[in-house]
Amino acid sequence: MGLFSAILLAPLLPVRGVISLAEVIQRQVEQEMNDPARTREQLEALAEARDSGEISAEEEKAAQREILAERMEPQTPEATPPESG
Repeated sequence: MGLFSAILLAPLLPVRGVISLAEVIQRQVEQEMNDPARTREQLEALAEARDSGEISAEEEKAAQREILAERMEPQTPEATPPESG
């Protein structure tokens, strides 16, 4: 049955490859999104923009709230795929 199923499932290999690649990309993005260093860099960039006069203090505070709200937002089950295996 191994040979027979391999022949029948061979056309699905590209689809499985794309799905696997998408899962790897999703894990990488989630890891980067949850990285505290990324949050710190974003907040430092805001402070630099305010210091240089690009944004006002109110705009900085609003952006800080948005960044921190995104960071504190709980992961929903719909956002993460179920573990396969």
